[in-house]
Amino acid sequence: MATTQIEREDKYEVGRKFVRPALDGLLPAGGRIEEATVNLDSAYYDTADLDLLRQRITLRRRTGDADVGWQLKVPADKARTEIRVLLGEGDAVPDELGSLVSGVALGKCVRPVATLTTVRRTTRLHGRDGRLLAEVADDRVRATVTGDGAVASEWREVEVELGEDADARVLRAIGKRLIRAGARPSRHPSKLSRALGDHHDGVSAAGASATTVAALTRYLEAQVQAIVAGDVWFRRGLDAVHSTRVGARRLRSTLRVFGPLLDPGESAGLDTELSWYAGLLGEVRDRQVQRKRFAKALTDLPAELVLGPVSARIESDLLAEQIRRQDEVRIALDGDRYRALLAALARWRTVPPLVMAAARDPDGIGRHARRADRQAVRRVAAAAASGGDADLHRARKAAKRARYAYELAAPVLGGARKKVARFKVLQQVLGEHQDSVVAARTLRILGARADVAPGENGFTFGLLYGLELQRARQARADAARLAI
Repeated sequence: MATTQIEREDKYEVGRKFVRPALDGLLPAGGRIEEATVNLDSAYYDTADLDLLRQRITLRRRTGDADVGWQLKVPADKARTEIRVLLGEGDAVPDELGSLVSGVALGKCVRPVATLTTVRRTTRLHGRDGRLLAEVADDRVRATVTGDGAVASEWREVEVELGEDADARVLRAIGKRLIRAGARPSRHPSKLSRALGDHHDGVSAAGASATTVAALTRYLEAQVQAIVAGDVWFRRGLDAVHSTRVGARRLRSTLRVFGPLLDPGESAGLDTELSWYAGLLGEVRDRQVQRKRFAKALTDLPAELVLGPVSARIESDLLAEQIRRQDEVRIALDGDRYRALLAALARWRTVPPLVMAAARDPDGIGRHARRADRQAVRRVAAAAASGGDADLHRARKAAKRARYAYELAAPVLGGARKKVARFKVLQQVLGEHQDSVVAARTLRILGARADVAPGENGFTFGLLYGLELQRARQARADAARLAI
């Protein structure tokens, strides 16, 4: 059975003669340090085309003195989720992990690609209560690429891993001491990446300067990461609909707002496929949102106004639709069209199709973000004046694009974070309006069914319908006020 843990670590490149700084001064009163040396052997698995590594995912079988077992590491925002399975007989990938990477592997065979032997000297910092604050691993690594038979490389590096529930400031404090002693933040996302010479990497955002290209690649990387992580979570049977859908939306928004900086043909093709996939997820998400929304609305009503099995009707109808839509997503995950989308995302992640203008235009990010800003303001004002549902929905999408554009621009554009906050509020108000419109439409359908069903009536559905109309009116008024 698999277990999981969140891993937050920083990696540093050091020379062979690097002298580790003393860390005693970082301990709280009553804290202690433990040191040990262990030997680790790790066989890394991937496809022949390194499809897992292209998506920043690593799968390894580790033996040695400590930390043994199968380990699958999946990016999770600024951290990684590590999924572990105990060692069994033989070196075949456990079915449990093989199924999780089947999507990212694009249906290809996963096999050993490299073996790393590590002599690790660990320094573990514990608090007064014995809780692990951080582990500093000084690694001397010897890597062999499978099939070559020769030692590909040898190096030394330092990893600093944050203890569970420990303060992230510990990482920064240790990092400062390491840098003062001569360490450098690593250019490589993983040991395997370094062993293979980063042949799979294109533009790396790590340590990049705040330029148009760096801002674009960082943001694209984050959205692809959300979609790919969602693939693994779906295959674990977990609900990753919302985070995956948001990643797809942010990526589509980037293609639209910053289109002049990207190859138009590549962008159009990716946008079409993202729209298809996000549409499948949206059908599931809509039912999830409505079930939660209606459950709360019923809880808020006086009991005497809930006539008949209203909750049962809502839950049975919407849950049945949600399950049917979830089945459609599961079928899509094993289809050729979806695999082609994942392959395209891997290309965008490693070598995004930027046009030359992107590198030559120092204000490209700011100019396109401001244009999205102006368009959103115009659409919100026009929609607030008209009050039309379709106009307000278009305004919401424009506000969302402006918000995402400023999120991308934040590292290079002053005042961007304030703009993000402003458009987030607009998006939420207009989103509340859209949710009410969709909810009212659903309640009409459910109420009509209940009105002709034995033992049911449509009274409460009509009441909920009226409340949704009130919420929509309030949202229109709030949008008009914010548009001024």
